[in-house]
Amino acid sequence: MRKGTCLSVKSIFGDSFQICLFGESHSAVIGVVINGIAPGIELDLDFIAKQLDKRKPKGRISTSRVEADEFKIVSGFFNGRTTGTPLCIMIENNSQKSADYEATKSLLRPSHADFTANEKYLGSQDYRGGGHFSGRLTAPIVIAGAIAIQILLSHNISIGTHIKELSGIVDGGLSSNADLLQRQVDLLNDSYFPVIDKIAGENMTIAIKNAATEGDSVGGILETVILNMPTGIGEPFFNSIESKLSQLLFSVPAVKGVEFGLGFDITKLKGSQANDSFYMQNGEIKTKTNNNGGINGGISNSMPILFKTAIKPTPSIYKEQETVNIESRQNEILKIKGRHDPAIIHRARVVVDSMVAIGLLDLFCERYGYLWM
Repeated sequence: MRKGTCLSVKSIFGDSFQICLFGESHSAVIGVVINGIAPGIELDLDFIAKQLDKRKPKGRISTSRVEADEFKIVSGFFNGRTTGTPLCIMIENNSQKSADYEATKSLLRPSHADFTANEKYLGSQDYRGGGHFSGRLTAPIVIAGAIAIQILLSHNISIGTHIKELSGIVDGGLSSNADLLQRQVDLLNDSYFPVIDKIAGENMTIAIKNAATEGDSVGGILETVILNMPTGIGEPFFNSIESKLSQLLFSVPAVKGVEFGLGFDITKLKGSQANDSFYMQNGEIKTKTNNNGGINGGISNSMPILFKTAIKPTPSIYKEQETVNIESRQNEILKIKGRHDPAIIHRARVVVDSMVAIGLLDLFCERYGYLWM
């Protein structure tokens, strides 16, 4: 070991509601340990399975690696309810093709973590399928997120995400009418390919298939809304809603940008245009616009929380790419094999929703205690 080097895996998140990820893309199992969950919570196992299904690849717009993702709760759950002790949930990996990575194991895949992981873990990392850096690890995140979503829904708080833009194709917008917006969120949550405009969705699907035919990939922008948030949630400075959710979102493989409300576009406005004026509605304080995305000073203001997430094109593509052989330190050409997604944005939607739910639940428990669940 290098002198002065401290190696540790920080795959743990949360202060009150805490999750710990374990496993690799091609390990026997992957999973999550959840600490800080209240006792006596009934878990809807069918809902967890439904959320996992949204993450699964389907058709020509996704990888051909299909895992059953049948999860097993091994602790912290008894007689249909949580016990309050650590909840451990595992998924078996049953569809690995590790041989696909043997021939190119010394070739650094552009925009992957191959080089940085090799440097951090001194060559001892599991390189198969990206190891611990793989998007495969988002499956246990979705499990933890599904549990958090159930708890939030019991308090009437819902989360919905759609593909805002892909390959220059723009989806319809989220409504400013509360009732219609709730219906949009419900429809998005029942969709595998989450869009508001059906025609835009069809054109996006064609763009993904065209990229796959070319041996290439595409990215895009997700837009998320959180409904029925009460006021007063968020802990400035360093546990504000923006900072907490941004940390989680940037932990998702392929996320390269997050912006709340109008985001960077708010810089184009004057203060008189950007400010959200307050007014009374049925005895409640609301804002006439929502340019700040439902957050002031890092704290929820009861308006819908809005943010966008940038998803990069899948780095595993079938086109030839320039790279370096990590062993010989020579320039080489990489042509990958294996099973890869021409786009992951539609599968990433449920991961984003899950991360948001985990972060929100941690903030609620920080304010009210874990029995708020």
